[in-house]
Amino acid sequence: MPFRTVVTIWPLFVGLSLIGLAVGVQGSLLGVRGVLEGFNDMSIGLLMSCYFAGFLAGSQLTPKLIQRVGHIRIFAALSAVASVAILIHALFVNPWVWAVMRLLTGFAFSTIYVVSESWLNQSSNNANRGQILSIYTVILLAGICAGQFMLNLADPAGFTLFILISVMISVAAVPILLSIVPTPPIEETERVTMSHLWYRTRVGVIAIIVSQWVSSMLFGMGAVYATRLGFTIAEVANFMGSMMAGGMILQWPLGKLSDMIDRRWVIGFSCLAGVFVALLISFINEASLWLYGLIFLFGGCSLSLYSIVVAFINDHLRPAEIVPGSGTILLIAGLTSITGPVTAVFWLQMFGLKSFFVLLAASLLGMGVMSIWRVLTIPALPAEYKVQSTLQAAALPVGTILHAEEDI
Repeated sequence: MPFRTVVTIWPLFVGLSLIGLAVGVQGSLLGVRGVLEGFNDMSIGLLMSCYFAGFLAGSQLTPKLIQRVGHIRIFAALSAVASVAILIHALFVNPWVWAVMRLLTGFAFSTIYVVSESWLNQSSNNANRGQILSIYTVILLAGICAGQFMLNLADPAGFTLFILISVMISVAAVPILLSIVPTPPIEETERVTMSHLWYRTRVGVIAIIVSQWVSSMLFGMGAVYATRLGFTIAEVANFMGSMMAGGMILQWPLGKLSDMIDRRWVIGFSCLAGVFVALLISFINEASLWLYGLIFLFGGCSLSLYSIVVAFINDHLRPAEIVPGSGTILLIAGLTSITGPVTAVFWLQMFGLKSFFVLLAASLLGMGVMSIWRVLTIPALPAEYKVQSTLQAAALPVGTILHAEEDI
């Protein structure tokens, strides 16, 4: 990557690293604090789903807002909204207030990502866009992973962590808004419909739904699950951090493996490995290195699926359909994410806390069996149709704009 490009975009990466930290600590903090405040699981599940609803709304409405008021104004406004929203959580400890604030937070972070990706896209070209996307994704995932351990910095029952998150969001906006990267234009693209995506690859659509469903349950209810088991704050942080680290570290080798062989094999065996590990986790009641190792592997098997599935869907699209198709993928993922935490709550109420990972295992089992069955019954695509997989993060709109352009 040219040195000039690095110098130009480093302020964006600095700001995004702080955003990643804020996103990481905020989700787990609210789950833990909700349990400490006596919120029932349904209330927690609903407010976690509100984040994904706001996120989806932001991803769909942001381009229109940018066209109306511009990148800089919308970024500054939504950064302020996200910064204030987390403080309101601390001032008004009420599940309905929190639900509204999570909706606003999801909308704000989605907008921040879309604007940031637009700026990164402006400063990249076909030769380095893939590298920039990978760096961008690693920075966000590393920030989200590290954010879990920020739970140890202060008592979740107090105000300190909420204030710290607000400060990080506000400070993150400074290097991004002062960046010398030119303000990019927003171009309208023709959307690929869900029915068209379904026609092209049924397996891909189903895999996006299942992988995002599992991811949303992990992000939304993982910290709640660990807290309900009686883990200390440090143990909850280790539990969630290990899961995020697995998704970040194992994503690259699995993605590269899927570039070399039929992606359905990688999807299928990743799911089946995840099933095995999830069932082992369901029998463990206490925090330990053994548990952290297992949750690391489970995060790697489940959270890595999103990027592989996106690459698999893109294999089945024409080059001109890849960019508009990413918007439809995000729409499907967002709609699915809204249902994940609430579904987990209903399941836990019927079958008990220890069944959480059984639900995740059952979800991955269906997808794994389906994927391997399709490998055995339907020939693979010719190698020349495969695109290069890139790092992407589940439950985040990473890569919704940054796609390498291809010749038609």
